[in-house]
This record gives sequence, structure tokens and C-alpha cells, in this order.
Amino acid sequence: MADEFPKRIYEKELLRLQARLVDMQAWVQASGARIIVIFEGRDAAGKGSTIARVSQYLNPRVTRTVALPTPTDRERTQWYFQRYVAHLPAAGEIVLMDRSWYNRAGVERVMGYCTEQEYQRFLRQAPVFERMLVEDGIMVFKYWFSISDVEQERRFASRNNDPMRRWKLSPNDVSSITKWQDYSRAKDAMIAHTDIPEARWFEVDNEDKRRGRLNMIAHLLDHVPYELVERDPIAIPPRPKLGDYQRPPRDQLNYVPDYAATLLAKD
Repeated sequence: MADEFPKRIYEKELLRLQARLVDMQAWVQASGARIIVIFEGRDAAGKGSTIARVSQYLNPRVTRTVALPTPTDRERTQWYFQRYVAHLPAAGEIVLMDRSWYNRAGVERVMGYCTEQEYQRFLRQAPVFERMLVEDGIMVFKYWFSISDVEQERRFASRNNDPMRRWKLSPNDVSSITKWQDYSRAKDAMIAHTDIPEARWFEVDNEDKRRGRLNMIAHLLDHVPYELVERDPIAIPPRPKLGDYQRPPRDQLNYVPDYAATLLAKD
């Protein structure tokens, strides 16, 4: 693993960038802008943890994360992009996609979940689809999170030994170790066919998660043409005097037990 970025510097700068994300979100709301940010990469590349830092202080009604499950039998009969269209942003919204339609160019291609015809059709249609989105005014950002094979294996082992994170491992994830070169070829072909001027791919070196998160967030902020929006301060009115309302006695209410008190007793 590469030398880890200093935690003190990371936390200070992350907070500054997150404050800028809040400013960007205010502009998105005020201007009616529509933004979609695609997070792709190998398994254990750190996409989810980066999304968590991006969205940490944002309004979930404005900025939402989309992580679609395996398509249903009905969805498999639809136009491939159809189920993603329903999750595109409306005016004043930001969508963070934890994986996206690029599943077809990655895991579906490598694991044989789609036919050769379906794969080739995707490579032809994806640039057309994204040009349509951009032409309609949606800003599309695509990030590929890159890690080495050694770091991926280390993260898999770390997850496997951690009962709090073991759910993140799946048979498909582990198989990516033995199919490393297949995923590499699939990624290279995906970039070659879908890195278009209207919606470029940007690679994030995420060998060090702290460094990668800062780099990705800073890049996004630098490429969204947001402006500071003056937000009127909200006046908090004085609390009126109590009227004739009487709160019911506490013993008539079902309070949860004071579990915290038991911890203090043990301390």
C-alpha cells in the first residue's frame, strides 16, 4: 500500500471541500441545474466510501445516491438504459451513481451476463445516450477509481476479516482476482468507446483513499460552473408563552429503556 496521506491534512481539507459541495448544491437548487456523477471502478476500489464523503453534508432530497440491484426478469426485457432513465436528475437535483449503465461494459461483459450482441450494442449506444443527456442540459461526470491488484487483494482480506464489512464481499467480487486481466481489457475497451468530448472519463488513483477522495471532490468542484448563492438568514422567532396545553405524564408514554445509563454504570 502507498504511504497514507496525512490524516490531519486530509480531514481539514475534506471539510473545506465538503463546505464547497454545500455551496455547489445551493447553486444547483437555485439555478435548476441537473448533475449526474458516475462512480465506476474495480471491486474494492473505494467508490462507496467516496460517495459517502461527497454526500455527507448534502441534502438527501437534493443529492441522492443511486445503487441499483440486479435487474428483474421484466427489466431484462427492456431497453438496456430504460431502468436508469427513471433515476436521472430533475431540475435542481444531483444524482450520484454507485455503478451505472457501465455494468454492461464491466461485470456483465467479463462474467458472461450479456451476449456479445448486447455488449456491442451497448458500446454503440452509450455515447449516443450520453450525448442526448448532455444536449438536454444534464451535466455528466464519469470517474473511474483505479487500484492495483495488490491493494485490491489487501482490501478484500480486510473486509473478509471484519464482520462489520463482510457484507461488501460477494462471489463476483472475489472472482475479480482471477479475472484481473479480463477486467483490465474490458475497462480499456469501455474507455476507448465511451470517452467522448461531451462526457469524458476521469481516472482517480485511489491506491490511497484519502488522497483519491480529495482529488475526486476537488476535480468535480472545479468543473461544475457553480456560483455562490446568497442564502437569506432564517430568523428564529421567540418561543411564545405556554398556553393551556398540558403534556401527558411521562409514565403514560412508552419511552425506550435508558440503555446509555447502563454503560455509565459499568464505566
